[in-house]
Amino acid sequence: MNAIIKEDIDLIISQFQKWDKFAGKTVLISGANGFLPAYLVETFMALADSFNTKVIAIVRNKQKAETRFAHLLSSPNLKIVVQDVSESFEIEDKVDFIIHAASQASPKYYGIDPVGTLSANVLGTINLMKIAVKNNVDSFLYFSSGEVYGEVREDQIPIKEDTFGYLNCANVRACYGESKRMGENICVSYHHQYGVKAKIIRPFHTYGPGMALNDGRVFADLVSNIVNRQDIVLHSDGSAIRPFCYLRDATLGFLTVLVDGVDGQAYNVGNPGEEHSILELSNILVSLYPELGLKVVVDIPASNNAGYIKSPIHRNSPDIEKVSQLGWLPEVTVEEGFKRTIASFL
Repeated sequence: MNAIIKEDIDLIISQFQKWDKFAGKTVLISGANGFLPAYLVETFMALADSFNTKVIAIVRNKQKAETRFAHLLSSPNLKIVVQDVSESFEIEDKVDFIIHAASQASPKYYGIDPVGTLSANVLGTINLMKIAVKNNVDSFLYFSSGEVYGEVREDQIPIKEDTFGYLNCANVRACYGESKRMGENICVSYHHQYGVKAKIIRPFHTYGPGMALNDGRVFADLVSNIVNRQDIVLHSDGSAIRPFCYLRDATLGFLTVLVDGVDGQAYNVGNPGEEHSILELSNILVSLYPELGLKVVVDIPASNNAGYIKSPIHRNSPDIEKVSQLGWLPEVTVEEGFKRTIASFL
């Protein structure tokens, strides 16, 4: 395992106190290859021998899964299932927990494959809910997004879980935010009608080891620039403001909601204490490596990439009071988090 990832997983295990909930249990994780859920796979597998916890990792790309989890493939506690969750399927094993994280989260897909983007959030959620009902699962965790809030007013930021703004459903970019909204309602509806113990998390701008450097999101581009010793070239004025949460912190938040969250409710998981403009973050990253002699360049093109559809939101940031009442708070600064992220690639 990558040394930085191992340190993170060890810290997650030492800080989370309720591993007994997973003793002798099977955890199904959809989209297990993905950047966020892969840390959950690593964490549960680190506990596999001690707690006899089993993981069913649902993926679409077997080769990618076997590369990402190469060090885990010999374990009898890991089962990799190749399956598009948007298509109807069944799982033979008894399942105790479901974490539904299968989704195309990068903006580069919204213009290229909007149907594929929305399908995992709508059809995939329904298919996994059927498995949840059949197995009467202990808990179901749905990965939504801060994008569900749409365009809120400045005086509504930081955003509480019951605050919603404008989202144009007739705009193709809404394939992501609108389908995440529908996925949330599917969770609430199955909880209401069938008693599924569903919880919802809304992550905000999570970064860390394992993210794809060609992901399409700006913080991945910035890390790629530093790793490849290139000047950071911004194709906007860099004024958009986002809160940046390190993956280790976020993973602890996900686990907290999975175990202690109230059924049928949603929780923001992000780091409002590390809210920065893209330009500010770029300058921070360059300043962390003065020996490289890199600089930040603003070069706004005449037209955007056809597949990438820019977000209309200037600033967003979560109110995390609700999840903090469960005992979770983020700790990692962008300086520490991005240094660890960049070190993981080097």
